[in-house]
Amino acid sequence: MDTSLLVRCVEAATLAPSLHNSQPWRFRIEGDVVEVYADPLRRLDVLDPTGRELTISVGAAVFTLRAALRAAGWIPGVETFPDPGTPDLVARVRPRRSARPGAGARELAAAIPRRHTNRRPFVSAVVPVAAVELLQQAAAHEGATLTIAGPASRTVIVSLGRTAAERLNRRGGYFAELNRWTRPVPGRRDGVPAAAIGPWDAMERIPMRDFGLVNSQPSRRGERFEAYPTIAVLSTEGDGPEQWLAAGQAMQRVLLVATGMRLATTPVSQPVEIASIREVLSDPKSGRWAQMLIRLGYGPPAAATPRRPLKDVLADG
Repeated sequence: MDTSLLVRCVEAATLAPSLHNSQPWRFRIEGDVVEVYADPLRRLDVLDPTGRELTISVGAAVFTLRAALRAAGWIPGVETFPDPGTPDLVARVRPRRSARPGAGARELAAAIPRRHTNRRPFVSAVVPVAAVELLQQAAAHEGATLTIAGPASRTVIVSLGRTAAERLNRRGGYFAELNRWTRPVPGRRDGVPAAAIGPWDAMERIPMRDFGLVNSQPSRRGERFEAYPTIAVLSTEGDGPEQWLAAGQAMQRVLLVATGMRLATTPVSQPVEIASIREVLSDPKSGRWAQMLIRLGYGPPAAATPRRPLKDVLADG
């Protein structure tokens, strides 16, 4: 196996989305195996005390690594949580056998550098049913369910999003943690820069986090977002590390498929960061748990967020 190929695939994996662009992952190449680790030092203690969102972020990186390997002509094998004695070792990914990639695999990989979280207003165009079905198939492929909110449930989600924001704003350390990941620092290669924050929702229709609360911009103004946002709930059967990892892989597959269809996307986590609100979006009796919300639509291109250099995330084998 050509190590340089694995290095290129790891570099692609670092383009995955993560909470506050915290990039909570590390990689190690050992022979023909890429080990993917969670980086607990990059967990957000206030928002993510259990590490659920950290694991979802690492899952997104695992899927991106898989997609890059597949497009390079290899069918990847994945072993999750392979060593109970090393809990931060989330997955081992290895190319199992060579196979020519199909059009779908090539399209997924082509979407990796183009996918960006879009916090700007979307136009009012409806997401076609055919596109929604493809996104639902993408989630199902990774063992998750993607449910599009109807008018009534969308209203509930928007209301829950406002409630979640109010509760988070009162949580001790919340603003300090936001500031940690939005503070402009020369040469910074992580966090959410001002260019990626976008305007604030003047009508409060979108249940998104307002990073501008701590990163004030004199030119930042309220804008009208879409009146009837398309919001999807990504859920899994079960709610432990394995399911969180699967949710991250499903989320990234959905985001890349959406990007390939020229849809703009916004992962939304606020409503699932408050336990009582997350339960409302879930169905605990049946064991199905909401892991992430995703806003879908059509909008202007979003600014890319920075990524740490490979030397900071790839350990020597």
